[in-house]
Amino acid sequence: MYKIAVMGDYDSIYGFATLGLDTFPVDDPEYGVTLLKRLAEDNYAVIYMTEALASDLNKEIDRYREVMKPAIILIPGISGNTGAGIAGVKKSVEQAVGSDILFNEE
Repeated sequence: MYKIAVMGDYDSIYGFATLGLDTFPVDDPEYGVTLLKRLAEDNYAVIYMTEALASDLNKEIDRYREVMKPAIILIPGISGNTGAGIAGVKKSVEQAVGSDILFNEE
């Protein structure tokens, strides 16, 4: 059975444990890279990651963009929304359908 993980600073992710998701607090980007690799190999189909942590792990996240699993979904942390999550969704939709159907301002 596939699992769901949440990575990021403790204050941003601890509430997800009440939903039954596996939480992994990360304060060090180097540990984040190691953890992401481990989770990807350990049957995690979805990994939610705070935008702040993702900004430090861009190279590693790019390795998983073209594979089926894990899906890495960016979420805002307690420090606020940086827009990276929405930008990622926009890019994925544009790539899938060939145009911007979500945020087209026409």
